[in-house]
Amino acid sequence: MTVRSCVHPSGKFVYGLHAPTYSVANLRENDFVEPLGVFANGDPYLNQGNFPEGDLRVDQAELIYEVVNPLPFRGVTYISSAWAASKAVNPSSIKLPEPEAVSMRQALKDILPSGAVQDLQANLALLPEAVLLALAATSTDPEDLMALASMSCEFVSDGSGAPVGLRYLEGENGSARARILRHELFEVVVNNRHLPETYRQVMVLRPGVQGGSEIVGEYRDASQGCHIFEYLRRNSYIPWGHYAANMADDAVRYSTVDLSRTDMQGLRHLYYQRTFLTLAAQLGLPQPSGRKAMTITELEELRLAIVQALGRKDAPALAFNATLWGWNYGFDFASSGYRLHASHQQIHQQFAMLPRTVSAWYHGAQAANEPVASYACGDLVAEFCERYKEETGCDFFGAYLKAIRENRRMDGLENENTSLIVYEDDAVMLFVPKAQTSQWELQIMPLGEVGNILEADEATRASLDRALLIAQKILACLGARLVSSIEYSGRITAKPGGQRLLYALLPKLPYSMGAFSEAQLRWVNGHFPEDFAAACRFHLPVVLDGLERIKRGFAL
Repeated sequence: MTVRSCVHPSGKFVYGLHAPTYSVANLRENDFVEPLGVFANGDPYLNQGNFPEGDLRVDQAELIYEVVNPLPFRGVTYISSAWAASKAVNPSSIKLPEPEAVSMRQALKDILPSGAVQDLQANLALLPEAVLLALAATSTDPEDLMALASMSCEFVSDGSGAPVGLRYLEGENGSARARILRHELFEVVVNNRHLPETYRQVMVLRPGVQGGSEIVGEYRDASQGCHIFEYLRRNSYIPWGHYAANMADDAVRYSTVDLSRTDMQGLRHLYYQRTFLTLAAQLGLPQPSGRKAMTITELEELRLAIVQALGRKDAPALAFNATLWGWNYGFDFASSGYRLHASHQQIHQQFAMLPRTVSAWYHGAQAANEPVASYACGDLVAEFCERYKEETGCDFFGAYLKAIRENRRMDGLENENTSLIVYEDDAVMLFVPKAQTSQWELQIMPLGEVGNILEADEATRASLDRALLIAQKILACLGARLVSSIEYSGRITAKPGGQRLLYALLPKLPYSMGAFSEAQLRWVNGHFPEDFAAACRFHLPVVLDGLERIKRGFAL
């Protein structure tokens, strides 16, 4: 097979196995032997082993598995057999520890004389900025965080001293600007869920406090405690603007642990609704009347009308024919000033429609005769599916699904952990990819031939939403706190080519943020994918039970 992919046309995974044995010429001229310390009996410990006398021979180095990604544009995963062996024996060890409780207020009480910590804010003001940032990110003490919040901005307070708003400055053009005194400290402390909600409300949660982005949609289910706003980001880094479905100020969700099925349904409903309305407008279909959210039934009726309109011979060409959807979950900030994740202020998801083409220019001033194709990440999947079909005569996703179902371990270990599948229903599958690009990557794929959300019926959309929520909650059980999720989708008007809708959830781990290997798309992993799937399945019953308890709790 000439095409680069671990998915063989026969429906099996194929991979490489490195068993290194090699020689190394020793070109060092000098020895620099010196003591590194002493043992308990006083004998010195020397660095003698770093300075061998002759050439070296490496016999039977650790086995390294090389797994080309099913979608080769995503690179290659390397699995160290030595690292992965311990996880194979105990997959439940694949987990991050819970963050420790942190309280500077209590620490100062233990350090300083009695009564010296009465003015906590004054004491904190003596600390370096880097220490304040670290405390803002890690403290679990509301008293710490309230003091830091008061150092970061100017509040308007009521008679009891509780914040009721921010102080503003009026700009030359009549715009209002909040009095933020320390921007980084403000951003970090407001993203700490241990800061009391009264502070978060006035600092970042109320509509308008983050800026003038218009709210153009809303999803509300009071019986389930769900309320979501859809913001328009009109001057976006995504050309032609994008939208953000953001949990509202009266439905605070900083953690996926608190996210309900209704919340996820609402977040995704706004994505489906905006996409279908944009497509309908391009096709000249009637728009819903009145300022209200569409029902699920109305949404499905509109989807079917769009599909029917696109099937007509006289259907107009769509200027915008691709979807973009993403979710950056979690926030962290290093005291050195590095922002570790793109998310901020409450759970939210972002989406847009992308153009088919973009006008082309030469040298900044001369227009080209023909436009160029506009980019969508799903185009890379479509191109590979076409190439795979040409070179193998087989449908890629059909072979991929078969390989997942018939998966075998690479290490030959015979135990119960051979499956890559974490969760499955009649419409979708949540699974661990054979070649993970994040050490904890999960993927979701429809079981049927669904290439984009327009091709997904009501039941499939509901299954996708549920699988996304289950995946995030499982990752939370494992300790993941930073997760980027993306959608690979086919163009709305693309010719049938076997492309399937695909979601990738990509956690960032504290010890694996990415370096030169990852920049070359060489993903280094310390476990076998089957063992990570087992670790996920271990938490699945708790996640499913929790979803039902949340639902029952609101119903009572």
